[in-house]
Amino acid sequence: VQLQASGGGLVQAGGSLRLSCAVSESIERFVGMGWYRQAPGKQRDLVAVIFRSGSTNYPDAVKGRFTISRDNVKNMVYLRMNGLEPDDTAVYYCNARDVLDHWGQGTQVTVSS
Repeated sequence: VQLQASGGGLVQAGGSLRLSCAVSESIERFVGMGWYRQAPGKQRDLVAVIFRSGSTNYPDAVKGRFTISRDNVKNMVYLRMNGLEPDDTAVYYCNARDVLDHWGQGTQVTVSS
């Protein structure tokens, strides 16, 4: 499976971005679709996940600011990010999980103060 993330960029604090992830196969076969991020020198952390059931989960750091959604027809996953903060600066990765974790190439998000 191939995942292509896009939509990153440079934004001022308080701004918004929408990330997109195009998936080469039906996303309905995956247990969950997620977005992770990795800042320089830090581990890769989950920022949002949407399960096959449609339920979602977010860590406290982004809860209320980020929204994950999916389009099962287009095989797309989105991450709407509002109220961006400099600490949100990272490379954002799309993930698809079945018995394995599948990763896209990442898209850079930079938030200036």
